[in-house]
Amino acid sequence: MKTSFRTQYGPPSVLSIREMPIPEPKAGELCVRVRAATVNRTDCGVLFGEPYLFRFFVGWPKPRKAATGTDFAGEVVALGSGVTRFAVGDRVMGFDDNNLGSHAEYLCLSAQNALIHIPEGVSFEHAAASIEGAHYARNFISKVTVKAGDKVLVYGATGAIGSAAVALLYHAGVRVTAVCPEAHFAAVKKLGAERTVDFAGGRWLSELKGEQFAHVFDAVGKQTFAVCRPFLANTGAYISSELGPGGQNITYSLLAPLMWGPKVRFPLPMGIPESLELVAGLLAEGKYTPLIDRRFALEEIVKAFEYVSSGQKIGNVLLIPS
Repeated sequence: MKTSFRTQYGPPSVLSIREMPIPEPKAGELCVRVRAATVNRTDCGVLFGEPYLFRFFVGWPKPRKAATGTDFAGEVVALGSGVTRFAVGDRVMGFDDNNLGSHAEYLCLSAQNALIHIPEGVSFEHAAASIEGAHYARNFISKVTVKAGDKVLVYGATGAIGSAAVALLYHAGVRVTAVCPEAHFAAVKKLGAERTVDFAGGRWLSELKGEQFAHVFDAVGKQTFAVCRPFLANTGAYISSELGPGGQNITYSLLAPLMWGPKVRFPLPMGIPESLELVAGLLAEGKYTPLIDRRFALEEIVKAFEYVSSGQKIGNVLLIPS
């Protein structure tokens, strides 16, 4: 089989494609033929080993797994002894932010891992593109109190996390204002945004001046609490996908009980099984269609990582094994 391979942390150029034997599942494991995976921000963290703290989870001083890849959608082709939840031929999707090694044609993993059946009628591509961004978006939303009719600002609404946040909030009855490039307004409105504002040249700051929101979700980590605070109600929260300058988002979140007015919440990602259940439910009901930007063949993995690392993608970038 073909699989991604690297022996060190670094830029996309450290990656290559190698031929390896198809793995055989051990007791309690299953083998999946990967039909689609994404290249996402988590994968970039695994590849670069950044932030540095990440290496304590994915390998120190070098990567624990040679292959990259944190999510997948595919079909079960073999079972180890003792596996009863799944059968050969089942269509499944899964995610592990500590790196599954899913950028490969085949993957063996424990049947106890965070994976779930793909709903009928949902493609492998849509299944794979629905996981990572929605998992982090759900963790954003779970850190605050949000109810139908609330106004929430999503900055960076065209990324994997931002686009998923728009969709999840919309289905919760929230009125979403999405900040993103003007060229992508139509795509974000289709996800459920009530209003779209262009982020170019800081236009959103002037256009939204004087308005307040229940919460501000910075889905790309490009803003700060200081910039977003004027847009928050007194009971509101600023949540970012990044640590912030000097790790300030973690510091502010720890100090939140001592602060009056708007606060910072830091969304330590948890509950992957709950995220998979949520996503599978929305997909089954036809309430969520993930935003897909580009597709790359597995052999184009370096180009895929270069594109994602450039910060130019919208939604999700797929990696398709042959």
